[in-house]
Amino acid sequence: MTVHDLNQYLLASSFVLLVAVAAVRLSSRSGLPSLLVYLGIGVAIGQDGLGLSFDDAQFTQVIGYAALVVILAEGGLGTKWKEVRPALPMAAALSTFGVAVSVGVTATAAHYLVGLEWQQALIIGAVVSSTDAAAVFSVLRKVPLPSRIIGTLEAESGFNDAPVVILVVAFSTTGPIEHWYVLLGEITLELAIGAAVGLATGFLGAYGLRHVALPASGLYPIAVMAIAVLAYAGGAMLHGSGFLAVYLASMVLGNSRLPHAPATRGFAEGVGWIAQIGMFVLLGLLVTPSELLDDALPAIVIGLVLTVVARPLSVHLTLLPFRVPWPEQVLMSWAGLRGAVPIILATIPMVAGIEGSERAFNIVFVLVVVYTLIQGPTLPWLAKVLRLGNDDAAELDIESAPLERLRGHLLSVAIPEKSRMHGVEISELRLPPGAAVTLVVREGKSFVPLPATVLRRGDELLVVATDPVRDAAERRLRAVGQGGKLAGWLHTGSSPLGR
Repeated sequence: MTVHDLNQYLLASSFVLLVAVAAVRLSSRSGLPSLLVYLGIGVAIGQDGLGLSFDDAQFTQVIGYAALVVILAEGGLGTKWKEVRPALPMAAALSTFGVAVSVGVTATAAHYLVGLEWQQALIIGAVVSSTDAAAVFSVLRKVPLPSRIIGTLEAESGFNDAPVVILVVAFSTTGPIEHWYVLLGEITLELAIGAAVGLATGFLGAYGLRHVALPASGLYPIAVMAIAVLAYAGGAMLHGSGFLAVYLASMVLGNSRLPHAPATRGFAEGVGWIAQIGMFVLLGLLVTPSELLDDALPAIVIGLVLTVVARPLSVHLTLLPFRVPWPEQVLMSWAGLRGAVPIILATIPMVAGIEGSERAFNIVFVLVVVYTLIQGPTLPWLAKVLRLGNDDAAELDIESAPLERLRGHLLSVAIPEKSRMHGVEISELRLPPGAAVTLVVREGKSFVPLPATVLRRGDELLVVATDPVRDAAERRLRAVGQGGKLAGWLHTGSSPLGR
């Protein structure tokens, strides 16, 4: 590659990125999922559009895996442990037993209704049984749902990639498929290794970042993403599930109250957008629209069985022991969104040279486009019809910066619109001894508050806390944000003294 070639690639890629960023605005106004816009950009550039020929399935698979690592890292950093913790058993069941039920039902329909060979049917059943992390994270965080539903669906989308990848690889072998108990043992071992590596990497990384003051705030987001990628690579190299490892490590990091946490989440979100854009555009380039017409009807039939039979059945059977109300089951069934992950997984049999894999890829592509177009925009409407909403007060956004030489921390607190901290006096915060509000920024003007200063929505506070009371001060601030001045007395948060 010459410098001239580099200039051309930079020109083309920056133009595509700008078009994709502008498309986000269009998709948010129209309700059209952004992934479809990105796929459309790739198709428009491709062979049936501007004429760019691209058919490297292996390169697409590698880039897709790399993008998925970043997307799972961003999703893990934004996952709240208090929402996921009670939902972990349900999410684990959905990502294992639920996936097995969905694969069986979908593969059976693909074989008997569409006439696919069993190997192709099993591959498609496994590929489309994985919910897409990017689609779930982007859609659910815009819909005010109960925390149990959000926690279950987010954790499921973070967990189910691992067993599905193992199934797709197993079904894409040219020899006989292993006995089911061998396959089950392999899945269990890989999940266990991935979980151990992810949790260990996350806790060690969080401990290091909390006790080492880096010379520049911009280094913290880089370090966090590097730790997340390290978890993936370490898990994969140890023959475990790298996808599970990166998600768990990122979830630990995101819930560890790291310095400059909001900046880290903003950085991860930006990198995640780049990963999604690149991945979807590349997948759009790989497909040839003129070849999709013959496979459109089979894709619609398989997708219909998946959406109205396989997914609801897997959710119902899996959640029977948890006694989940039927409206929540309906919503979780409809919220099993598909996106780039199934399309990426569909490249695995193509790389392996499995007969009929090109047709399977086309079916998966059409299925994802059609049913994402149906499910994504209608999810908020369905939540409203089922009367599932969450009107809890908005949680405070607290950013922490270590003061290493002073053995303290500087907490930056933003009071959101629905916070119950509105109307609370500084003295009524009852911060623990060793913590104090030193500055308030209101409507662009800063001032030193008095004990009787009343806080308002939109205020930004600067709180200085010593090392021993840093965590207690943050817990107290969050408790007041959720429960108001009586937090603690009414069992709505920490105790009045932040303990």
